[in-house]
Amino acid sequence: MRAARLSVVTAVAAVTALTAVTGCTSKSDAKGGDRVIGVTATDSTCKTTKKQISAGHVELAVENKGSKVTEVYILFPDDRIVSERENIGPGTKQRVTAEVKAGDYQIACKPGMKGTGIRQSLKVTGGAAAKRNPELDKAVAEYREYAQEQADATIPLVETFAKAIKAGDITAARNAFAPSRVGWERTEPVAESFGDIDPKTDTRADGLEAGQKWTGWHRLEKSLWEDKKIGAQEKTLADQLVTDLKDWQKRVGKAEITPTSMANGAKELLDEVATGKVTGEEDRYSHTDLSDFKANVEGAQKAYELLKPVAQVNDKALATELDKQFAALNSVLDKYRSGATDKAQNGFVSYDKVTEAQRKELSDAVNALAEPLSKLAAAVVK
Repeated sequence: MRAARLSVVTAVAAVTALTAVTGCTSKSDAKGGDRVIGVTATDSTCKTTKKQISAGHVELAVENKGSKVTEVYILFPDDRIVSERENIGPGTKQRVTAEVKAGDYQIACKPGMKGTGIRQSLKVTGGAAAKRNPELDKAVAEYREYAQEQADATIPLVETFAKAIKAGDITAARNAFAPSRVGWERTEPVAESFGDIDPKTDTRADGLEAGQKWTGWHRLEKSLWEDKKIGAQEKTLADQLVTDLKDWQKRVGKAEITPTSMANGAKELLDEVATGKVTGEEDRYSHTDLSDFKANVEGAQKAYELLKPVAQVNDKALATELDKQFAALNSVLDKYRSGATDKAQNGFVSYDKVTEAQRKELSDAVNALAEPLSKLAAAVVK
């Protein structure tokens, strides 16, 4: 579930620490240039410095001058996501690199991380096709295959979860919950790019829009751990979850994937960890946050490893730092492996057993990785 589903108060606290390292202004921020679109977000406006740009790579230089945490998106006309940056705290700046083809788009700001956003039109005109390193084409192809593999592997696991619910077996359903989420959590930016699947499958109660029915994993999680009961409604919701995830499985092959979306997606997965898993809000009833945490990190690392051959050539120091910080974060996570003592936790300790000091250690390791990871998209398009 995207970090944007956090309550606004919690998100402000979470992203203040995160944007201290990921939202700072770099030397390039001061330059601007033909390929940069400035985006100024407030609680009621979304202003852009350009309405038209030629096809190719583009950077959004985002500044949040409002009092609410916001998100900024580049959207296709059908609301599929080209690129995004979530959890931009008040008074902070973010830099987002994306790749756009000729066509009509919208830039959207979502103050308070709710609704469809305040939108500005962006027309992208035809331009000379960017010469792409064949290594990047290979990376995209392999990542697309990886995303499909994760979706394919998820379906039988979620069917096992649904089968246990329909049998009224709370213990079996609890044991199947976390494993059923791993493939989704590894590739969540791809699923989120479609816009309509994530709200149906992975929304928490505090992330619901007005009039939205609560469905999906977390609705069932509440029934299993807090309510400790399975009724007719839960059985219907289990079937719906399978149906919705099969829809995701079918659509993965049509996802718009570029080297920059891979790099930005890796960063988004780290933001998910920082603003949802570390805080313990994602799986608040089951406390299976560490299983999701590990899957997010694995997905981010997969995208990086596929892009690494190019990143290493363009920015060797960055690649070296990313290798170091991925290793460090994985080392910290490994401290919380529990084996098979609690099947419901998918090999990790229950997150409610993790102390505040330990959570800070995890948070520090995430932030140490998030800062260099935020530079990956720019590195692969140099």
